[in-house]
Amino acid sequence: MPRHGETRRTAPAESVSPFDVALWCAAQGWPVHPLAPGRKTPAANCAACPLSAHLPQDCPCLAAGKWCHGFHAATTEAARLGAWWSAQPAFGVGVSCGPAGLVVLDVDAHGADIPDRMRLLPGIAIHEQVNLTGLASGFDTLALLAAFRKQPNPVEDESTLRVRTPSGGLHVWYQASPSGIRYRSSTGSSPKVALAWQVDVRATGGYIVAPATRTQAGVYVPVGSARLPAPLPGWLAAELQRTGHVVAEMPVPPALPAPRRPLKPDSTAAHRLLDPLLTEVAGCASVTHGASFTEKLNRAAYTAGGLVAAGHLTDSRARELLTSAADAARPHQSHRNHAVITSALSAGLSRPLHLKGRP
Repeated sequence: MPRHGETRRTAPAESVSPFDVALWCAAQGWPVHPLAPGRKTPAANCAACPLSAHLPQDCPCLAAGKWCHGFHAATTEAARLGAWWSAQPAFGVGVSCGPAGLVVLDVDAHGADIPDRMRLLPGIAIHEQVNLTGLASGFDTLALLAAFRKQPNPVEDESTLRVRTPSGGLHVWYQASPSGIRYRSSTGSSPKVALAWQVDVRATGGYIVAPATRTQAGVYVPVGSARLPAPLPGWLAAELQRTGHVVAEMPVPPALPAPRRPLKPDSTAAHRLLDPLLTEVAGCASVTHGASFTEKLNRAAYTAGGLVAAGHLTDSRARELLTSAADAARPHQSHRNHAVITSALSAGLSRPLHLKGRP
């Protein structure tokens, strides 16, 4: 990957083709994947993927060079990129932030109700004497965070790549430290892990729309003269660590109690019960809001726990099926998916499902 300030080819202009944008990003060492034509969401999986409970890394489509599972398919291989954009020249370009070593601040300017001042900057108490009149967006909260830390506002950082979004927001691109520290993605509205209200973080487990990409809403336009990300400022790295964005290795989950019956792994009767629930979970991929995703995942995991306790499934197989379905629908929140699955599986163990009929 080039150092800050280097370029391997001219930065893409607004008028260039999506394929040229993809090649430019790949030349920077950033793995890219297709976005649905005219949209900022990943291109759809093949028709078989939503019906098959598998982990993204085990998807046969990826091994065959297809674009299924969004940023999991991202690559810098020119031949594969050529095949993808030859199949659909109108594909947009997404950059997989984790493998690219990128941390992008996605500053929103959406109209929304302003939360309690204690949620504007998670972990920072904003005194009642601080006048918040006029605060309306992520531009304001990021400026407030910078002011609290007596640091320059990233929105005004002319040393790094900044991209204006069609909705009036701004993407501020940074290169993560070469120390190997990884940062997780988050949304500014999250009550658990967030940097600031209406400031999303795109990093490991997420992707960002490439500059010069065109959607139905408009073009993602670079602003200023910088066309590559600057190193992540130390104060922002400290803030990301303070707010829980550093990715820690997941602990090995404790062994579940031994099943109460001899194992009959992957019984037909168990799959007749569990598969429709997994399909409901995976089906949430087409609905971003209001899909009752957590409720459906909780129900599927609780049922799987009962099947494990009764000996119809192994614990590892149950987790594999649940994780695959959950990540197919909500790949950007794998950490939360894991927590829901572990909790509901454990609860289901207390109520073994002894199925009648054939194994």
